[in-house]
Amino acid sequence: MNRYLFVIDYQNDFVDGALGFPGAEKLDAGIAAKARAYGQGHVLFTRDTHFENYLDTREGKLLPVVHCVKGTPGWELYGETAKVCQELEAPVIDKLVFGMDVSDPAIAAVLPEAADEIELVGLVSNICVVSNACVLQAKYPEARIIVDASLTASFDPVLNEKVLDVLEGFQVKVINR
Repeated sequence: MNRYLFVIDYQNDFVDGALGFPGAEKLDAGIAAKARAYGQGHVLFTRDTHFENYLDTREGKLLPVVHCVKGTPGWELYGETAKVCQELEAPVIDKLVFGMDVSDPAIAAVLPEAADEIELVGLVSNICVVSNACVLQAKYPEARIIVDASLTASFDPVLNEKVLDVLEGFQVKVINR
């Protein structure tokens, strides 16, 4: 069975940086443990990636908080999760928008050719986690898509619960809720 874990945007700026929020740091040990359990070749990480012109972009105008600028400490993966990424020599996908662009040759080159099951964890549940669940469901229409509710969160707990309902509504299996 081809099983993969996608760790979505578990970066310093979303944990304790520009867009960090209380409780995000508590996901670190669980995400790291889950990544180790999946093992080398079965884990991919994404990084929200912006540039100095962030405030001039559509997203920057709607969310005027500079974050995850490439090359800054806030852009780097957080804590133990960052260590696991290095240990596993896992691919890191730098994505310029909420959902990864699977048609980008650099991204397509690291994605699995086929997947039976894809699990997602990371931040932020109601923005990038849900966006990537949609993208991966479209890329792998026969794969079982899972979101581990205990290893994702939002700055807004109400939005977090709502997005978990929405995910279930489009046939994503939400576990540990």
